Amino acid sequence: MTTQARPAFGTVLTDHMAVAEFRDGQWSPFEVRPVGPLPMHPAAHVLHYGSECFEGFKAYRRPDGRIAIFRMSRHVERMRQSARQLVLPEPDPQQFADMVRAVIDRDRAQVPEAPGALYLRPMLIGTTQNIGAAATPSGEALFIVLASPVWDYFAGGMKPLRIFVEERTTRTASHLGVVKTGGNYAAALGPTLAARREYGVDQVLFCPGGEVQETGAANFLLIREGKILTRSLDSTFLHGVTRDSLLTMARDLGFQVEERVFTVAEMLAWVKDGEAALSGTAAVLAGVGTLVTRDGEHRVAGTGEVGPVTRRLRAALVGIQTGENPDTRGWLEYV
Repeated sequence: MTTQARPAFGTVLTDHMAVAEFRDGQWSPFEVRPVGPLPMHPAAHVLHYGSECFEGFKAYRRPDGRIAIFRMSRHVERMRQSARQLVLPEPDPQQFADMVRAVIDRDRAQVPEAPGALYLRPMLIGTTQNIGAAATPSGEALFIVLASPVWDYFAGGMKPLRIFVEERTTRTASHLGVVKTGGNYAAALGPTLAARREYGVDQVLFCPGGEVQETGAANFLLIREGKILTRSLDSTFLHGVTRDSLLTMARDLGFQVEERVFTVAEMLAWVKDGEAALSGTAAVLAGVGTLVTRDGEHRVAGTGEVGPVTRRLRAALVGIQTGENPDTRGWLEYV
């Protein structure tokens, strides 16, 4: 008998969403309603000037029936920061959390068993009706929380990624890289698709001026036994919550963690005998097998396979998320 393939990540939504509206300087009480189209005026600010941001995080089902949300408060604050950067009305943190919990509670039966999870997607969009407001922020907004059942990202086994090293272009505007907004992902899409066609890669690692930054959708780490090197935080790239969780956990495990600027040359020297990986909400930690430059291919650790330290770190963090390992830092909030 052939096992039916799981739906692709993010393609299935739960039955309900939570919606709140910002108007006349305040947020309305939210309501939970069936997932469906949003009424949207064609002059809405978001459709013309990209006034939108979003978040992405997961909740996990426990054997006792409780649902554990991983680091929701950190995501709330990051979204409020994104809203400030884009001059959008900031979501109220208590209402944000209540909306997430309400959606989970309404669709509790649709939360998969571990290693599956419920992916939460809060989104904030500017709705002021004015096509002449290029230099004026949106004073009205919608805040929506969607949820999507997702399954084991590596159900078929962890496969090493091929990554193109792009030194000529940037992922996004330098002051907006820290914002989780759709325009940043759209800006990275063209270079990523071009690199896939030309080099047969999975992702692009943006390294403007020869300094390693991040891929179009994930942070980048260099890893070896007892040591991790990653780019120090600045405004040019997203401050990943998974990245922060991995680095914090690694320090607890005795790893030396360096956060600093480093070059493509240093990266290529590292991967001669060390490991490389991408971190993000969907995959948690995905091993890089090959770095592709315009001068040729560089097999990570000489094998091109996912390294053992990468596998071990991923398993340790997933264990905290799913309850197999103790949560010593209060990262889980229960519904």
